[in-house]
Amino acid sequence: MASSSSFTMSFLSFFFFFSSLVFSIAKASVPPSETFKLVNQGEFGPYINEYDADYRLLGIFNSPFSLGFYNTTPNAFTLSLRMAIQRTEPLYRWVWEANRGKPVRENATLTFGTDGNLVLADADGTIAWQTNTANKGVVGFKLLSNGNMVLRDSKGNFIWQSFDYPTDTLLVGQSLKVGGVTKLVSRKSMTENVDGPYSLVLEPKQLAMYYKSNNSPRPVLYYTFVQGANSQINHTEFNSAPETDEGFAYELTLSNFILARPKYNATASFLRLGMNGNIEFYTYYDKVSWGAWERTYSLFSRDFNRETECQLPERCGKFGVCDDNQCVACPSEKGLLGWSKSCEPKKLTSCGVKDFHYYKVEGIDHYMSKYNRGSGPVKVDDCAKKCTSDCKCMGYFYNQDTSRCWIAYDLMTLTKVSNSTHVGFIKAPNK
Repeated sequence: MASSSSFTMSFLSFFFFFSSLVFSIAKASVPPSETFKLVNQGEFGPYINEYDADYRLLGIFNSPFSLGFYNTTPNAFTLSLRMAIQRTEPLYRWVWEANRGKPVRENATLTFGTDGNLVLADADGTIAWQTNTANKGVVGFKLLSNGNMVLRDSKGNFIWQSFDYPTDTLLVGQSLKVGGVTKLVSRKSMTENVDGPYSLVLEPKQLAMYYKSNNSPRPVLYYTFVQGANSQINHTEFNSAPETDEGFAYELTLSNFILARPKYNATASFLRLGMNGNIEFYTYYDKVSWGAWERTYSLFSRDFNRETECQLPERCGKFGVCDDNQCVACPSEKGLLGWSKSCEPKKLTSCGVKDFHYYKVEGIDHYMSKYNRGSGPVKVDDCAKKCTSDCKCMGYFYNQDTSRCWIAYDLMTLTKVSNSTHVGFIKAPNK
């Protein structure tokens, strides 16, 4: 009986504790003096911005960051965070976006209400983006000096932060995490502010770069930072710190990888997944009178580096052989011809096995074969059968030394190699 009574008392204590906790969270609210409603209207700003964009700032800033709207096409605005060190620099940078692919129009509003939800709504009231933090204990909003935009509770804990939702950029101190939404996705083009085909994703054993074409059923790995790592990783952080106490140079690091050493204060830096699929670091160099963003690191580079530009999937457009960072040939049934931007594989009009054939290209690798194991060992005829039976397959690649097979749903950049046992077979129509 005593045991039953103790259990009842324990349950009631827990129930009242939980109820009071829920009540206190629900009761917590943003003071009216901290709320705001900002409208996208008025004159555009006077300075040159990335993507040649027109812009309006909203009065929310913490140097060197400012929140505002920008557009690259008329009446299609993105809520974004701008990084600008001084007015004389030649180009201001956009380093975070709320509503990529869902633009708003003139007179759109950004509202922070007493319920703690931050909401971007179009002029007609349609919600384009929100933090989904209504009635979750938020009591305040702040843009921090590191560029992190946060919603906090009464104890200072972050209920929501922009650092957890990057687009194509990492700021100093910002991380990618395993299994979350914190991946980088490239922008499609200078004028089209929608997701591009490239992504940078942290997985349990690697930091991976993927390319996704319209024809491919899944993203294709084209580079990995931590290939074959034995230990689990749960986050990777972009950082900048002095190399020594004297500060003769700064180290720009991604996790444990030291990737650049600028010989000046590199605190104002960011990492960008570019529209071409390259990873680059940009650092503000304050020792010149006009100020400039210097590219301090490029993963795929013409300089001495681990990778060349030939590993970039779209380096040679729709089709081409790349050697020493240059597009040098256009494969055809007549052999390797001179490359131009018009080089592309011949289009297939039918999937029937009697309607197409293959032609062979020796001494080349597809961009995916370096970091994907492919399938096998298999015979080359079995590799051919896989491609022949798949209507979307545009060709297959085979390593005669290892008997491994790669099925390609896009061709694009092929890398020239010295080993003639690396071969490709390209589909071509019979007529």
